[in-house]
Amino acid sequence: MEDEDDDLIPLSAIQHYTVCPRQCALIHIERQWADNRLTAEGNVMHAVVDAQGAETRAELRRVTGLPLRCQRLRLVGRADVVEFRGDTPFPVEHKRGRPKDDERDRVQLCAQALCLEEMTGKAVPEGALYYGLTRRRQNVVFDSALRERTEAAIRGVAALLASGRTPPPVTVPACRGCSLRDLCLPDSLAHPSVAAYLAERLSEP
Repeated sequence: MEDEDDDLIPLSAIQHYTVCPRQCALIHIERQWADNRLTAEGNVMHAVVDAQGAETRAELRRVTGLPLRCQRLRLVGRADVVEFRGDTPFPVEHKRGRPKDDERDRVQLCAQALCLEEMTGKAVPEGALYYGLTRRRQNVVFDSALRERTEAAIRGVAALLASGRTPPPVTVPACRGCSLRDLCLPDSLAHPSVAAYLAERLSEP
């Protein structure tokens, strides 16, 4: 009997897709992975919060490694940290580096909030991103615009995984630090950017 989890979308795939659909496909369709210094440092940072546990201090209950699921959006994954202030969940995602110029981290965090809302029946209005290099939290409000972008990314991931096809290489800013660069080989191919690739595809009859 097929595992009912087989068609669920990993929360990590949403961030990979937001960075680059090809990266998402290499990891989640082709099952390819390679570590570099950045991913190794991230693994070390996550070692503590990946372990399941809970502690309560005063009014705050802090849970680490909390399994997440959303049946409506077919999501599954794990939260680094969820703080419960009363009955309200507050997800905190830990990142190795510093705040990004794009939305990859905010979208991933918002997807966690959508899971928590379904699981607890409580509204999750905001959360936070903790960056290891700055050692600061960046609060994220889950407004309607971010929720819409997050659900659009989830639909994009679902369509990509259902297709079973890996998009051709393109060059994006994230290529510089991508651990899959030597597998993807974006510099050796004809499409210099995502914009150029999309423009070419849209011009096809």
